[in-house]
Amino acid sequence: MLITEEIEHEVHSYLGGICKRLECQPIIVGGYNDHVHILCMLSKKITLIKLLEEVKSHSSKWVKTLDESLQNFYWQDGYGAFSVNPSEIDVVTSYIANQRAHHLSRSYQEEYRRFLKKYGVEYDERYVWD
Repeated sequence: MLITEEIEHEVHSYLGGICKRLECQPIIVGGYNDHVHILCMLSKKITLIKLLEEVKSHSSKWVKTLDESLQNFYWQDGYGAFSVNPSEIDVVTSYIANQRAHHLSRSYQEEYRRFLKKYGVEYDERYVWD
């Protein structure tokens, strides 16, 4: 199930609220219909996996309440998490803010594969998408 334009702003705001509640100050939340990006400061009080568990479980339950057509909404099992050099925060913020235009020319899957290859991250295609 995809995140439509009609609900994307609400979903991104909700995700940022969860981060804020967990003391992981959101810088920007954005994405496109088949993925989201969250740029936040990871709190010293929570592990990355716990943050992702909280974001996914709470937001998934909430999205289902938005409309009857969203009853089957769920996030994929996997995730990608990357640290960002503080000097690159503006670049990453701009990248996230321009997802809609960006993905008119390249799919998320194509871009993710290129990113993994660029940074030498080994992966098995069987386990990247669900």
